[in-house]
Amino acid sequence: MKYISTRGQAPELTFEEAMLTGLARDGGLYVPSDIPQMSSEEIAALSGLPYEEVAFRVMWPFVSDSFSETEFRGAIDRAYAGFGHIARAPLKQLAANHFLLELFHGPTLAFKDFAMQLIGQLFQVALERRGETVTIVGATSGDTGSAAIEAFQGLAAVNVFILYPHGRVSEVQRRQMTTPDAANVHALALDGDFDDCQARLKDMFNDFEFRDGVRLAGVNSINFARVLAQVVYYFSAAVSLGAPDRKVSFTVPTGNFGDIFAGFIAKQMGLPIEKLVVATNQNDILHRCLNGQGYHKGETIPSISPSMDIQVSSNFERALFYAYGQDGNAVGQLMDELKSGGFEVSQGAMQALHEVYESGRASEAETLATIKSTLLSSAELVCPHTAVGIKVADEVRSADTPMVTLSTAHPAKFPAAVEEASGMHPPLPQRMSDLYDRPERVTRIANDLSTLEDHIRKHIAN
Repeated sequence: MKYISTRGQAPELTFEEAMLTGLARDGGLYVPSDIPQMSSEEIAALSGLPYEEVAFRVMWPFVSDSFSETEFRGAIDRAYAGFGHIARAPLKQLAANHFLLELFHGPTLAFKDFAMQLIGQLFQVALERRGETVTIVGATSGDTGSAAIEAFQGLAAVNVFILYPHGRVSEVQRRQMTTPDAANVHALALDGDFDDCQARLKDMFNDFEFRDGVRLAGVNSINFARVLAQVVYYFSAAVSLGAPDRKVSFTVPTGNFGDIFAGFIAKQMGLPIEKLVVATNQNDILHRCLNGQGYHKGETIPSISPSMDIQVSSNFERALFYAYGQDGNAVGQLMDELKSGGFEVSQGAMQALHEVYESGRASEAETLATIKSTLLSSAELVCPHTAVGIKVADEVRSADTPMVTLSTAHPAKFPAAVEEASGMHPPLPQRMSDLYDRPERVTRIANDLSTLEDHIRKHIAN
């Protein structure tokens, strides 16, 4: 299988090449040239299998030209061995036909671990085979950074630099990035918001002299390997609730659109998904766009669900690529318009989006109220992002179809908001109980491309 750019001007790559490259050289994002199909019989056969076996069967058609079966199975087993629940992504019932998919049992207590732990293993296999080293630079609104640092710390073939917005992540998120002491990982607190971090990351990828000089690679959700790993838990959850004989819906709290785009891939593969619901906080550009108001950047407003404080959702470009009939030129034009503030979506593309996605939003007050009401009704303490998803899911779910809300992070990652809403201080798991005592190592840095590039060059392999 080959991977193509959403903007149509970059060379086709293998899965391994696309994974190690990250952003295409034309500025686009890689997607598979064709989406593999799973038959109803193949989906039904996933029932009762360990998560690792489901992961292998779902992902193998996407990667089989780049890894041997032994290599890929080994990477999957190592990736999930450190998770704190044997089911890896267990379901819990909230109400009649409403379920939580717990995605926070990985080493950094967030859904990003599902993808990042696997990517770390696949990078190691590929780079050892090639005898190469790479420099990974990532931008994070909180969880991607800690997951990347956890996955890559100590690996000889990789240097990791994570940009996060100074003062705009929770203390737990920050400490998970700043307390690891491996010499190859670096936390950079950028003076700006997440969109600034993401913009500087894209600038580095588009500076080909720098990109080639440091062998730049990306593990943000711009990397299709991230999306692919997230496809798996849609299958595991749906099969547990009766798929393929029964349709299932999903509500996804999202900022950068990667997690819900994984649901789109699952649906295209043949999983009987009835609804894919985008849940946003007060930074609701995706909700406004899906309601016909165009895609226009506004001010990013800090919230109690900071991982969703985003105005430029990178993976929405992938959704637009399919909505515009895989027309790379059309997508490229939209992305050029976005540089000037935004764009309108054509009528045909809007219709295509509405065939796949619904949306809703939750205010700060509604998010806090949902944390409290969920604890009272279901004895479940949830993080603010999950609460956004629950609130929106309750508005759109039907009595006939199971609704799965993705629980994207452990409540202990956002203790202040959870305690404000519930009166309960969520404790960290025992394995992380000393997090507040560990020394931090971080560099505060200006929102300036040349300053960032100079810092990275200076600290590679140091």
